[in-house]
Amino acid sequence: MTMRRSIIFIFCVIATLIGHGCSSLPFGTKPKPAFAAEEEPQRPDDDAERTAVRGAASKVSRSGEENSAASPAVEAFFLSPPKDNESSDSLKAALHGMANTPEMHDFLQATRRSLHRNPELMYELPHTSETIRGVLDELGVSYTTGWAKNTRREAYPGPGGYGIVAHIGTRSEDQPCVILRADMDALPILEATKGIDAFKSKTPGNMHACGHDGHVTMLLGAAVLLKKVEDEIVGTVRLVFQPAEEGGAGMKRMVEEGVVTKAPKAQLAFGMHVWPTLPTGTVAARPGPQMAAAEMFTITLHGKGGHAAMPHLTIDPIVASSSLVVNLQSIVSRTVSPLQSGVVSVTQISAGDAFNVIPASAVLKGTIRALSTEMLMSLRDKVEHMVKSTASLHGCNSTIQYSPDFYPPSVNDAELFEWSAEVGALVSWEGKLRDVEPTMGGEDFSFLAETVPSTFFFVGQGGEGDERHHIPRTDYGLHHPSFALDEEVLPIGVELHANLALRSLKKLLSSEESEEMTKAEL
Repeated sequence: MTMRRSIIFIFCVIATLIGHGCSSLPFGTKPKPAFAAEEEPQRPDDDAERTAVRGAASKVSRSGEENSAASPAVEAFFLSPPKDNESSDSLKAALHGMANTPEMHDFLQATRRSLHRNPELMYELPHTSETIRGVLDELGVSYTTGWAKNTRREAYPGPGGYGIVAHIGTRSEDQPCVILRADMDALPILEATKGIDAFKSKTPGNMHACGHDGHVTMLLGAAVLLKKVEDEIVGTVRLVFQPAEEGGAGMKRMVEEGVVTKAPKAQLAFGMHVWPTLPTGTVAARPGPQMAAAEMFTITLHGKGGHAAMPHLTIDPIVASSSLVVNLQSIVSRTVSPLQSGVVSVTQISAGDAFNVIPASAVLKGTIRALSTEMLMSLRDKVEHMVKSTASLHGCNSTIQYSPDFYPPSVNDAELFEWSAEVGALVSWEGKLRDVEPTMGGEDFSFLAETVPSTFFFVGQGGEGDERHHIPRTDYGLHHPSFALDEEVLPIGVELHANLALRSLKKLLSSEESEEMTKAEL
C-alpha cells in the first residue's frame, strides 16, 4: 500500500510539472511535451488587452512596500550636497528595488506584449496611444494629447496627433525640467519570430521589429516609479511618447509644436534604444555623433521605350540605371576622405513589365548616410551631379526626389556625456558604460538633441535564446523579421530612465545654486 501511494504521489508531481511548466523561463513560455498537440494560442481582444494592462498598472501603482524606502531616499538625495555617495547609493538601491518587484514585472510584461500584438505604423497609432493614456490615467499622471500632427500628408499616411506628453513633478517654471523620450511606431515587416505565439503580431505585415514596444513600456515603468515619489521630486520630468520615428520625423513635428519650449522649458533630454548586438545587462554610448544623418532618395530615369529586339530604336533606362548604380559607389570610395564616413546605397530598382519590352523609365531608390549634416549635404550634391551626368551620357532625362525631412546626426552633448556615463554605469550589470562605435543607422531623437543638450543610450539585449524551451534568440538585428525583445531588459530601461530623471534634476539644481553663489560673490 505504501509503495502504491508513493507511485501515485510521484505521478501527480510529474503531471503537475507538465501541466504548469516553469514560470521562471524568460518570456513566460512553457516547455511543450513531445506528445502535446499544437493549439492555436488564445488571443485577447483589444478591449480585454487594454483592461488587462490597466489592471496591471493599477496593481503596481497600489503596491507600496518598496515605497517605505524609496520616498525617504529620494527626499534625502535632493537635500544632500552634490556627489554625496551615501544618498546616491540609497537612491540607486531604492530605484532598483522598485523596478524589480513582482507587480512591476507583471505590468511590464502585460504592457509590452499588448503593444507587440498590436503594431501600428508611422502616424496611425490609435491602439498604442490609447494604451499609454489608459496607463497614465491609472497612475494619476497628467498629460496632453494631439502631439505630432502629420504635416507631410503627401509623403506619410495618417493624420497624426497620437503623440502624448506627460508631466511628473512640480511643473514650476522656477525649477528645472528634463525630457525622457520613447518612440511608439512599428514597421511594415511580416513577423517570423519563433517562440512568441501567444503575443505575436495580430496584423500580418506589421511588426515591432525595432523594439519600440519595449521603449514605450520602459518609459511607462519609469512613470510608475516617478509618480510614487512625486512629492519628493524637485523639478519636472516630461515624458514624451513620440510617433513616426521610422522615417516620418515625428520628433521634428513635436519639436515644432513646442515639446521643448513649453513651460517649464526643458533643459536636458535623454533617450535610449535596445541594441541586439550588445549582451543583455550592458549599457553603451559615446560622446559626439552616435547615430548618422540620414536621407532617402527616389531617382527616375526617363528614356524611350520600345521592342527589346530593336534596342537601337530606344533609349534604354535599364542600361542607364545599371551604370548609375556602379557610378554612385565611386562617390564615397573616391571623393570622401578615408578618415571620414559616408554611405550611398541603392536599395530598390524597378522598371518594365514584360520580357520583350524595353521600358520608358526606371526608378531607383536608396539612402545617403553620414556622421555630420555637412557631409550629408555634400554627398547629396554629388549624388545629384552623378545622376545628371550619367543620365545625359545615356541620353536620358532624370529627376531626383528626397524625403520631406532628412534626419540630422544624433549627437551626444560632450559636456553632458561625462555626467551621463556615470549614470549609465550605475544601471549596467557590468558597473560601467561601454564605449560604442558610431552607427550609420538614423534616429529622429536627433531633432531633440539639436534643440537641447542630450544623451542617447544603447541598452544591450542580445542573447542566444533556448530553442528547446521555445525561448527566441534576441540577437537578431533591428528590422529583422525574426527580431525578438529580451524582456529582461525592461526593468533595466526603467531604472535608467528614473535615475537619469532624478539625478539630472539635482544636477541642474546644483548648477543653478552654484551660479547664484558666484553672482553673489561678484
